[in-house]
Amino acid sequence: MLPATFKLCAAISYQHLRNVTGLRRQAAVAISQELSKLSCRSVGPSTWISQVRRRSSLLSSRLEEKPFSEMEMSYIKQGEEALQKSLSILGDQEGWKTEDNGDKVLSKVLPDVGKVFRLEVVVDQPLDAVYSELVDNMEQMGDWNPSVKEVKILQKVGKDTLITHETAAAVPGNIVGPRDFVSVRCSRRRGSTCVLAGMSTKHGAMPEQQGFIRAENGPTCMVLRPLAGSPSQTKLTWLLSIDLKGWLPKTIINQVLSQTQVDFAKHLRQRM
Repeated sequence: MLPATFKLCAAISYQHLRNVTGLRRQAAVAISQELSKLSCRSVGPSTWISQVRRRSSLLSSRLEEKPFSEMEMSYIKQGEEALQKSLSILGDQEGWKTEDNGDKVLSKVLPDVGKVFRLEVVVDQPLDAVYSELVDNMEQMGDWNPSVKEVKILQKVGKDTLITHETAAAVPGNIVGPRDFVSVRCSRRRGSTCVLAGMSTKHGAMPEQQGFIRAENGPTCMVLRPLAGSPSQTKLTWLLSIDLKGWLPKTIINQVLSQTQVDFAKHLRQRM
C-alpha cells in the first residue's frame, strides 16, 4: 500500500492536471469561436493584420503543450518575431513607393531594417491550393522557380515552425553570384487568412558552404487571403527584406530584389 502522503500528493497532482487540461480546453474552444466569427466578417487590411497578430500570440501562449528544448524554443520565438515584425511593417500604409516592374511592387526604407519590398498579386487558384504549393510542397520549389536551386528542410519544430536551407540557382548573366540562406519559417492559418513568415537563423547542420555567400533575410512574409468576391482566387501579399552581403551597389541590389518578386509571381502562376 502507498504511504498516505504519497497518495495525497498523487491525488493533488491529478486534480491539478485535470484542472489545467480543462482550462486549456475551455480557452481553445473560446478562441476557436472567436476566430470563426472573425472569418465571417469583412475587414480592412489594418484590421485583419492586428487580429491575426493578436490571435497568433494568444494561441501560442495558451495552447502550446508539447515540451521543447531550449534551442527549439529559440526557433519558435524567432519565427514568431518574424511574423510580428512583418505584420507590423505591412500594417503601416504610409511611405510606400511604386517600383517600375510590371506587377505591383512597392518599397520603402525602414531605419532598423533597410529597404523592404512589397508585392501584391492575384493567383487564379483557391487559397488551399496556393498554401499547399508554398508550404506542403516547399522542397519542390526548385522545380518551377528558376531562381531557386534547392530548398531543403533541416528541422521541424512543432507543427508551425521549420528551419530550411535555400540555395539560389546560378542564372546565366546573374551578376549577384551564388548565395544561400538558412531560415526559420513560421506558418499560421487563422480563419480565411494564412501567414508564412521567416527570417535568417543559424543551424548546426548547415554551416557556411564553400563557394556560396551566406545572405540574410527577414523579416519577410507572405499573406494569403481569398480575393474579395472571388473565393476561387487568392490575393498574395509578399514582404521581402534581404541583405545579399558582398560588395554590390545598392541600385543593383534593389533592381534584383524587386525583379525577383515579379519573376516569382510569374512562375507561381505558371505552376498553378
